[in-house]
Amino acid sequence: MATLAEKVQGERMARIVLSMIAEPNDPTTGYILGRHGGIATLSLVESDHDVTGLARADVLLWRERLRQRIVPDPLERVAEAKQLGFDTLIPADREWPAGLDELGDRAPYVLWTQGATSFLATALSDRVTITGARASTHYGEHVTNELATGLADEERVVIAGGAYGIDSAAHRSVLAAGGQTIAVLATGLDRRYPAAHTELLNRIADTGLLVSELPPGAVPSRDRFIARNRLMAALSGGVVIPEAGVRSGSLTTVFSADGLGRGIGAVPGPVTSAVSNGTNELIKQGIASVVTQTGDVIALLDRDEADHRSSDRPRIAQDMRPARQSGQRPGWSF
Repeated sequence: MATLAEKVQGERMARIVLSMIAEPNDPTTGYILGRHGGIATLSLVESDHDVTGLARADVLLWRERLRQRIVPDPLERVAEAKQLGFDTLIPADREWPAGLDELGDRAPYVLWTQGATSFLATALSDRVTITGARASTHYGEHVTNELATGLADEERVVIAGGAYGIDSAAHRSVLAAGGQTIAVLATGLDRRYPAAHTELLNRIADTGLLVSELPPGAVPSRDRFIARNRLMAALSGGVVIPEAGVRSGSLTTVFSADGLGRGIGAVPGPVTSAVSNGTNELIKQGIASVVTQTGDVIALLDRDEADHRSSDRPRIAQDMRPARQSGQRPGWSF
């Protein structure tokens, strides 16, 4: 009987199959994929061979995870996904965004796309992520509107997650200004999430771009939101948080941006507002530059990459990172 690796045709199909059996942001899958390619990675899933550089126990656990998700005929699932009309990008494609490669072993295996993939071929400084509180205030949404509209006028691409609050305010403002926006989803592209934003996400698919590393049919989960946020950071030259509490899930995007050396900006807010505590703390610790107008964001994006990666740059303090104790999940809100 033919193995899964023998059934797939080429690197693209191998990576598509991997996206269906491996969770995103899996460093073991990424390590093997980066060194052996998609077809060889699938072969290693089904074999009992050791993997150079990895402990045998880790490889056994990795195989167990992936083997449990191999359906009887995964190529049928690939065919069904293709019938939905979504495109895919892999590192060999011209429009694959080079910024994703900086994620190393946590880079996505493949990108599923719908819309203008040309947005991903521009310079990193042409793209900015705006994200923040889901339960945003009028103040936060007003500032987001001003920033997103100004960035659209400057022909910068605005990236957000399609979520309630700050993210959707950014998308809507860019669309109203006739600008370019990308929504990065934590679900398959056929699962518009949240459902209340189906019309908004459809508009983005028509005039902008929808992106996901998850295959069609994938549903949202806390881990997938966290994984998605690293893509938003890697795809952009900078991350701006107009409004967020200290336990907001959007701060995981800031943590990823910090690790990648991307520019980080935050809008100061009222000290009496819980949804500005996170942004005020980022500014207080020197992690984020103060952003009050579009020009501040442009300066953040156009700053030399060497400056972004300076060893003298303040790092995020440990007390701003949600602690994990006894396997407990952080209390971020999504």
